[in-house]
Amino acid sequence: MTRSSTIDFGRKKQGELFGSGPLRPVNIIRNKFPTYKNGSNGIVIKLVDAPEMPSLKEAVAKETTDLLDRCQRLSVRELTMKFEKGFNTATLLSNEAKWRHAALLERDILLKNLKSVLESLRGRVGGKNKDEIEESLSMVDILAVELSKREDELLQQKTEITKIAATLKLASKDAKRIVDEERANAQLEIESAKAAVQKIQLALKEHENFYQRTGKQDVDELKEEVQEARRVKMLHCPSKAMDIENEIQVLRDQLAEKSSDSLHLLKELELHRCYEENDMPLYELKGLETLALYELKGLETLGSMLRIVVQDCAHVDFSNSSIQWFRIQPEGSKNEIISGATKPVYAPEPHDVGRYIQAEIKFGGQISIAKTSGPIDPAAGLVDYVEALVRNPETDYNVVILQVNGIAQAADSVHVLSIGRLRMRLAKEKAVVAKEFYSSSMQLCGVRGGGDAAPQAIFWQPRKDLSFVLAFETTRERNSALMLARRFAIDCNINLTGPGDKTPW
Repeated sequence: MTRSSTIDFGRKKQGELFGSGPLRPVNIIRNKFPTYKNGSNGIVIKLVDAPEMPSLKEAVAKETTDLLDRCQRLSVRELTMKFEKGFNTATLLSNEAKWRHAALLERDILLKNLKSVLESLRGRVGGKNKDEIEESLSMVDILAVELSKREDELLQQKTEITKIAATLKLASKDAKRIVDEERANAQLEIESAKAAVQKIQLALKEHENFYQRTGKQDVDELKEEVQEARRVKMLHCPSKAMDIENEIQVLRDQLAEKSSDSLHLLKELELHRCYEENDMPLYELKGLETLALYELKGLETLGSMLRIVVQDCAHVDFSNSSIQWFRIQPEGSKNEIISGATKPVYAPEPHDVGRYIQAEIKFGGQISIAKTSGPIDPAAGLVDYVEALVRNPETDYNVVILQVNGIAQAADSVHVLSIGRLRMRLAKEKAVVAKEFYSSSMQLCGVRGGGDAAPQAIFWQPRKDLSFVLAFETTRERNSALMLARRFAIDCNINLTGPGDKTPW
């Protein structure tokens, strides 16, 4: 049995000898044994070429350098995590070194066993096999020396790793201590912030309670003051208001009386002027005066109502007569017919300011004329009011629709008439009734059909197939709306006039 095994061993090649048998467990650091070659000066060891891997020392040093470089920009929590990670890595490396040290001890035992086996075989074989065994013994000795060097290096690395692990452990403890201190400081700050918030809440609650108490007192005092003011107002204001209203009414009556006296004097002066120009006798002058049956009653100002009346207060049925109103230039005698003004009453509009108003009455085959004593005066403050409205891009008026295309409407809903720089719009809330840009087909003027609402109403024809009669709240708003719309239309090169009117002077 022994000889047969020896013969089989002797037939094996050198590569097979070191590739199998008890030498396989020795290969822990490398994947396989280094190849050996016989040189002229003896046995030369040549390691198999393989990619060089960084040593454990270099890896740990690199990791430590990275940690030291980045610790300045890491937070305390991240720094602690990095130190713990490094400490765990160092622990693993230390354990790996221990395992490698144990493996080296096992290698020594295996090498000793291998050497004893080879020595026992050397005494049993001879010739070429003996030389191979001698060569194998030399290789085992060289391998033992190499492994001892590796063992020294591993011991040195183990020492360095132990130092680094101790340093990392100390740094980890310091980081944990810093984290604990920061956590304690943060907890103190949180507690102080909570205390401050509680103080503020208490202060706000006290302030709210105080405000409620004082506010209630202030409200009670304010109620008492309001009641006292109402009592004083009831005692004094009504009498003062009544006195002022009475004074205003007296002034109005006096103004109307003076106006009528002035009109009567102007008419007498007109008759005397005619007498002097025509050289008529007095009785003929009186006869001429008697022929002037009609006159215009009312203030000759914008916003008033002119009414045809009979001088001798005789009753005249105007339904059987024909009436037509005219505008007359102050410096000329040319009459401009006011289309649609065929009623016994007429409300002047802004176009009539500065011009005479004349009414021609045809009754019983005779023609009578009633004329204002002077030009129509403008309303006080109306021009300044319109100039203020021109600065706005759009002005809204509350109106009531009286007629649509000549058909009377129920005056129970309020609409909004918007007069802008480019267009006019009539709407009720979100529903638009009419909206048109200024154009040559649009017509706008005061109402000429008579009625008590004539001084506050206008006629508006947005387009040829649609027309409205709108009533405003006051005569001031009606006249300002007419002037404002015509002002904006002129800026668009459009003249807004009534039916049959010529271009304004």
